[in-house]
This record gives sequence, structure tokens and C-alpha cells, in this order.
Amino acid sequence: MTYITRAAAAAGALLTAAGLLTAGPAQAAFRDGFSGNWLYLTVTKGDARSSDTRGTLLLCEPPQGHARASEACAELTAAGGAIDRIPAKQVFCPMIFAPVTVHARGRWDGRPVDFQDTYTSACVMRARTGSVFALDG
Repeated sequence: MTYITRAAAAAGALLTAAGLLTAGPAQAAFRDGFSGNWLYLTVTKGDARSSDTRGTLLLCEPPQGHARASEACAELTAAGGAIDRIPAKQVFCPMIFAPVTVHARGRWDGRPVDFQDTYTSACVMRARTGSVFALDG
């Protein structure tokens, strides 16, 4: 194999990999066609352009996907699947600016869900979203 052929093959492999990364797990989750209530959840430290992202698939029939799946599914059920309708907890959060961006994409009660927000800290995120984005357990 010549140098040019190897370079072309490597470039093709890189483009394919970039395409797969761009599609991401959330897009794959949409194609899988899960039944029932489910959300693909991500939490990104910093703004949405950061590479420090964690994610998981939350399934609610039965609850599974992260350590607090049962609590998250119960909170979502009580809020009709609307993350922004989960009652905020009255907690004291230190005034330290360490933003986190959350994203939820999936289906709830047959309707598509696409929720994204940025909070000033993980403490504020937990106070506003309950167990939904508690991916650490």
C-alpha cells in the first residue's frame, strides 16, 4: 500500500468516526424505537461545547438506567414527563459558578421530549431537576 493510499484510507476512517460521533448515542436511541417512557440524558460540565459529558439511557418500564432510576421515573411521572415542572427543592447552594448543561431527549406518554438547560452549578441542577440528571448515583 502506498503512502497516498494509506493517507486516503486513514482520512476515510477519520471521517467515518467523526460521523459516528456526530450521530451520538441520543440519535441512536431514537432509531432503536424503545417502547414506554424513556429519555437519553446527558450532563456536560461547563457549557454545551465542553467535552466533559456523561450520559445514560433512562428507561421507566421498569425503571433502569442509573442509580436513582426509580426516583427519577417517579418524579417525571408526577410532572407529566416535563422536567421543568419538577418542583424545585428548597436547598442552599454555594454561590460558586461551575455551570452544567443538561439535555434529555426521548419519549414520554407517546410525546417527544427534547429538554436542554444550563444551570450555574450541579447543586442548582439537582435542586431544579431532582433525580433525573443524578447520573453519579
